[in-house]
Amino acid sequence: MGIIILRVIFIILVTLSGYFFPPFRLSSYGGAGGALVLGVLVIFIESRIRKTHFRIFWGSMVGTMAGIILGWILGSIYHTIAPSDPTSLFIRIFFLIIMPYIGFTVGFRKSEWLDPANFLGFLKEKNVGRSYKILDTSVIIDGRITDICDTAFIEGTLVIPQFVLKELQFVADSDDALKRQRGRRGLDVLDHLQKSSQVSVVISETDFPDVRDVDSKIIEFAKQLEAKIITNDFNLNKVAQLQGIPVLNINELANALKPVVLPGETMKVFILKEGKEKDQGIAYLDDGTMVVVDNSRKMIGQNIDVTVTSVLQTTVGKMIFGRYNQES
Repeated sequence: MGIIILRVIFIILVTLSGYFFPPFRLSSYGGAGGALVLGVLVIFIESRIRKTHFRIFWGSMVGTMAGIILGWILGSIYHTIAPSDPTSLFIRIFFLIIMPYIGFTVGFRKSEWLDPANFLGFLKEKNVGRSYKILDTSVIIDGRITDICDTAFIEGTLVIPQFVLKELQFVADSDDALKRQRGRRGLDVLDHLQKSSQVSVVISETDFPDVRDVDSKIIEFAKQLEAKIITNDFNLNKVAQLQGIPVLNINELANALKPVVLPGETMKVFILKEGKEKDQGIAYLDDGTMVVVDNSRKMIGQNIDVTVTSVLQTTVGKMIFGRYNQES
């Protein structure tokens, strides 16, 4: 409400200035009308700037100023080596128009290049090992990222965008008890990561107001930051890979680290429940891998030795099939 009152006062003052001091030899009413149009235009520009991220606004301004300076320099150089004629004047004006335009577009589209926080980085030695990894909500709630970071297998800087943090807070405030518990677990994971000495964690304020979907925002942010995405989300994983963004999937890492077993090997398992087929039992390894054992339904609740017959790799992990030798 305050900004609306301020805008109304501004327009009134500008209109009165045009009425009492009409420019360009206009009448009082003509000056007031021109001033009113100018005031409305200024308010429109101001409203657009308020919706623009500061980094984009800063990049556009710096790019435009750099274009003006470069255009003036190029025009002056051309003026010193070319005769003063209409063609020379046209080329100088052309430089003063085209260079600010190029500077504005580059500053707007690549505003991260002109981020004030990066100015000192250009003066320092480039850190080749520096890399950014963006965490999404699924991998934060999952929690295994803390164990991976504590072992120092993750290098670089972990980036948590503000829109991901808002989504996590929304889950933590959910009316559903299970969702609320998962959200609060995610907040605890973030707190652990920030206190960890093994990784650097940054909360980024960057947002994309024109993009409504959080996954799409993560992809746009990864493109802008040239970062990798750490996720457990299958759909986000596929979409990011299709757009050429490197993805680190915790589930794929866990599957890759599961113990390798070969047909013919023997392992000891605990038969937990019966299987779907006749005389079948089900067991699980410590990492959650399911073991389907033939001839073991009568051995539920006991530890038995199983001979591996085959290993099946699925999208959710490995399944091991084995046979219990009743004679042994």
